[in-house]
Amino acid sequence: MTRLELLQRISVDPKICSGKPCIKGHRIWVSLILDQLASGWSFEDVKENYSGIDDDDIRACIAYGAEMSRDRYVDVLSSDDE
Repeated sequence: MTRLELLQRISVDPKICSGKPCIKGHRIWVSLILDQLASGWSFEDVKENYSGIDDDDIRACIAYGAEMSRDRYVDVLSSDDE
């Protein structure tokens, strides 16, 4: 599946979840899935906890996060800054 095909699995609709990016057909935020993956969850863990989504939905969330990071940057504190 291409990057563009994956991104088509993400929906941004002001009427759904206050416009937060979600997996199309679900009210599952992209950021929630990315947070779970970052905390160590496997694809299987995600699918067990959020029924109805598949590997391509999870990959779509990762692709969306990658796309967002091309244009938007967040300052991240290093341990030296604390």
